Amino acid sequence: MDKFKLKGLLILIVLLTGLVFAAPTFFGKNELPEGWIGPKQKIKLGLDLQGGMHLVLRVVTEKAVESRMNSVANELKTQMINERIHYSKAVVNTPQTIQVSLRVPDDYDKLEKLVLDTHPYLKEVGKSSGPEGSEVVTYKISAEEAATISKQAVEQALETIRNRVDQYGVSEPSIIPQGADRIVLQLPGVTDPERAKKIIGRTALLEFKLVDEEHSADMAKGEVPPGDYIAYMKSGNTPILLKQQAIMTGAMLDDARVRIQTQYNEPYVAISFNREGARIFEQVTSENVGKRLAIILDGKVYSAPVIREAITGGKAVIEGRFTMEEASDLAIVLRAGSLPAPVNILEERTVGPSLGQDSIQKGILASVVGGLIVILFMAIYYKLSGAIADLALIFNVVLMVGTLAAFGSVLTLPGIAGFVLTIGMAVDANVLVYERIREEIRLGRSPKMAVEMGYKNAFSAIFDSNLTTVIAALVLIQFGTGPVRGFAVSLTIGLVWSMFTALVVCRWIQEWLVNYKKVEQISI
Repeated sequence: MDKFKLKGLLILIVLLTGLVFAAPTFFGKNELPEGWIGPKQKIKLGLDLQGGMHLVLRVVTEKAVESRMNSVANELKTQMINERIHYSKAVVNTPQTIQVSLRVPDDYDKLEKLVLDTHPYLKEVGKSSGPEGSEVVTYKISAEEAATISKQAVEQALETIRNRVDQYGVSEPSIIPQGADRIVLQLPGVTDPERAKKIIGRTALLEFKLVDEEHSADMAKGEVPPGDYIAYMKSGNTPILLKQQAIMTGAMLDDARVRIQTQYNEPYVAISFNREGARIFEQVTSENVGKRLAIILDGKVYSAPVIREAITGGKAVIEGRFTMEEASDLAIVLRAGSLPAPVNILEERTVGPSLGQDSIQKGILASVVGGLIVILFMAIYYKLSGAIADLALIFNVVLMVGTLAAFGSVLTLPGIAGFVLTIGMAVDANVLVYERIREEIRLGRSPKMAVEMGYKNAFSAIFDSNLTTVIAALVLIQFGTGPVRGFAVSLTIGLVWSMFTALVVCRWIQEWLVNYKKVEQISI
């Protein structure tokens, strides 16, 4: 097979592939031929075309700072014990301050040195006398450190929400930060807003804590033993006395999947830990055989089974009489990780598809009208060569639709605008080539030479003009928001395929006419 025929075969393969991927969009999934084995994925529509949810979320960054201060207070307790600093308590007094009560005031210098060495962002803001000769020292987190924690909390919340949305199955969501502590979220095609809000806004803080077996929760309601607190079971609100110190958290989680109990046919969530988590879990279970280990999610105790033996392999289960949907949603939020701080929904809008349907119809009408005008102009002005350009334009539309469908891209209203614009620009390369061919014919060139020189001389101008447009479109894709990005994606795909159809497909047809059909005069 010579190079010309091989080139024609490759062009045919590309066109057929584009048609196969575009077919579900053109004909609909239900109207495809019986026994269709090709892809069935249609072009997905954006929020402005198919409806969905628009949410504005606020990350409660104050809680992130408070959580960090709680961690610091716990670290200080351990460090003061190691440094033999006599204290009675170290508690978070306000979300940004910690109070340390020294039983021996002479240990103040040792405490100052410890804080300066390990937590330099804590600044002393007060010192006073406490009961029984103790001394109370108050530390406050610096404004710079608090701002850093808040910024990190928003960034982590953004990533966690993106992971949850991806696992929930929403295609091409728009998730962008807004201001210092807000996130704008658009979910196209969401049909169950309440379920989506639960998945997105759930903190999903998973903890493992030991149950205090020496005291009763009912007896402890009057006076809770030091280091304990009262929690409640998820079902029934039964009180249970737990140790304050968490043995493990969901940060060590590796995976979470829904499983079905064979005995009761009920779903549960099977979790597995990473290597470090598996080691700690094995150590904890081996040291506490016979005791109960509570599994807590967002402050609610889901189960508190008795440790029968050391558990190796880093596996555990969360049971709670779930429905399949509840178990699936729980697995999603556990896999995506817990939010560093709660999020509040400031604004919620549900966009209906009625406006979108009207936009789609008008967009299709604009595309058809624009395409017909371009087709008529090319056929009248450039005759047979114009008809070849029109055929390439049809190929270009098919390849664009096939590409959008193949990559799961989302078509928005600005995307339709980019689509219509591409139809007009698709024949731009043909116009440049045809004018150069006309010049070569006027110089007395043969049809074969005129075609060859026309494409050769016009290539640099076509390539440069399209390259600069693609670069601008890529910048819009990188830095633009959802609607702008949709326009840029459609424009980029259209430009790439217009160069292919103009410089490869049309040239192959023209060369076939002058080389194999031996036409004596080009109809141009």
